[in-house]
Amino acid sequence: MISVQNLSHKYHGNSDYSVRRISFDIGKGEIFGFLGPSGAGKSTVQKILTGLLKKQEGSIWIEGTEIDSLNKDFFEKIGVSFELPNLYEKLTGYENLKYYAGLFSRKTFDPLQVLSWVGLENDAHKKTSDYSKGMKQRLVFARAVINDPELLFLDEPLSGLDPATALSVKRVITDFKERGKTIFLTTHNMFLADEICDSIAFLNEGQILAMDTPKKLKLKYGSYSVNVEYRKDKKILTELFFLGKDEDKKRLKEVIDGYEIITMHSREATLEEIFIKLAGRGLN
Repeated sequence: MISVQNLSHKYHGNSDYSVRRISFDIGKGEIFGFLGPSGAGKSTVQKILTGLLKKQEGSIWIEGTEIDSLNKDFFEKIGVSFELPNLYEKLTGYENLKYYAGLFSRKTFDPLQVLSWVGLENDAHKKTSDYSKGMKQRLVFARAVINDPELLFLDEPLSGLDPATALSVKRVITDFKERGKTIFLTTHNMFLADEICDSIAFLNEGQILAMDTPKKLKLKYGSYSVNVEYRKDKKILTELFFLGKDEDKKRLKEVIDGYEIITMHSREATLEEIFIKLAGRGLN
């Protein structure tokens, strides 16, 4: 469905690349997660794939067509959800979707039906200027799916949503996958990625650190971890050790032999912990 090879991008006036020689493939009907902290280059890649930024270096093929050769038919069958809402705030939620649906020549969903998917049916005729941040985020997501796209680009789709609404949005995403749609998801939410993605790539400072299915990444990089709470110089410290790494096993032995252990828990490593180990930084 999508093949990206050696993609690099540098913003005007910057000496460093925002994205550096990244490559990945996404099969039809897959949910592919691009994971990393703010500023990692996730949104830059999405903007290039959707034509909002012109490709500078590398190659991108979508359904066998080079991205520079894509025509208006491509935009008929994609949906894009942005992290920051960009709505017509003088229009109601229903009017926003109705207007946007009218831009497509293909059949679209009923705006009221889509609003019900994201829990906005009771606010359909309220001006979006009166919407909360979470409501605006839901409307942006609803707009992305109104044309029943074959390829869906989602940038932090659960940002600002309460747990119940987030669950509803996740259901819509997985329903699209079950119908054979392809989904490109950019997020720093490792729990979401672990739950719904077929494959993921860790992105940090414009480079891919690792890429595979969530399960294989945890088996390869995570193994089992041990979280140890211990006392050192009258302070309580917490340290995480990965049992698949020799240096961590050596350090764990040093802590056990040298300090008073307060608690010790073993478990499977999370994707976030693996990212921290690979990148040397957190997701915020």
